[in-house]
Amino acid sequence: MRDLIASLLTAPLESLGFDCEEIAVTPAGKRRVVRVLIDKETGLNLDDVAEASRLVSTILDENDSKLGSTPYTLEVSSPGVDRPLTLERHWRRNMARLVKVVFQEGAPVTGRILSVQDGIVTLEVSGETQEIVITDVAKARVEIEFNREEK
Repeated sequence: MRDLIASLLTAPLESLGFDCEEIAVTPAGKRRVVRVLIDKETGLNLDDVAEASRLVSTILDENDSKLGSTPYTLEVSSPGVDRPLTLERHWRRNMARLVKVVFQEGAPVTGRILSVQDGIVTLEVSGETQEIVITDVAKARVEIEFNREEK
């Protein structure tokens, strides 16, 4: 079901400038919950989420015959700050943020994203710059900062 929904939604969402980050379909009693996580290069605002929600709802309603007649609850939102950074665009969208990186091999590091280009991320780690190759990363997440001093 998830793959069918993804095939229906990905191109129309991309035509509006959105990336379809994840689709999940879970049972909820006699209903299903369809969760669609979207993002875009400039970040999302409420108008973007509303626009995407209308589009997704229309597409799902138009394809009832393919999706089955089980009622669903639609949730469209952004991935949130705790999403893992897996693709280059995820890193780019978190420019200047503090991230914790766990490598496939080697010690983990925590640093601030300075630049992202061609699969390479430049971090500021303890005052030094360090380049990392995204494919060498096992796990990376944004670290929440409550009292960051602006420069």
